[in-house]
Amino acid sequence: MTWVEYYLQHCLPTGWREICNNFRMWRDLVTGNYEDYALLGDDDPYEECYQWFWTSINLDETYPKEFLEYLNELIEDIENGRVELTPLYKNLTEDLE
Repeated sequence: MTWVEYYLQHCLPTGWREICNNFRMWRDLVTGNYEDYALLGDDDPYEECYQWFWTSINLDETYPKEFLEYLNELIEDIENGRVELTPLYKNLTEDLE
């Protein structure tokens, strides 16, 4: 992955998605459209929307280029059979018996 690909395919879409999410929450907060933010019966919808808005401003879902390259290499290794996978249903205690 080149730096241009990283910025165009990851950084820009991720940044715009976060900006849109922040504006959507801000809009819900100022227009009183916060009924859907309460998940539990005793949750205050306004307080949940308020907290989500301020929390979302601090979120950064942009991953480092090196991490994304590592994930791509790992996927290639799995698809080409260079990495042996352990099935999820395997009994992990069979070596202890």
